[in-house]
Amino acid sequence: MTNTNFDPKMLEALICPQTRGRLEYDADAQELISKNANLAFPIRNGIPVMLLDEARVIE
Repeated sequence: MTNTNFDPKMLEALICPQTRGRLEYDADAQELISKNANLAFPIRNGIPVMLLDEARVIE
């Protein structure tokens, strides 16, 4: 079961590890989206997983 206790205020401190750009929060998918890198980083148990090898490529 996924815990949805991610605090969107964390977005102010987080950046994409590949582009150093802004991230967007997708609450439905529980992901942080980097549009510039076309990557989606999962949020597991309320914690963003900001590893490139854990990111999903967005087509």
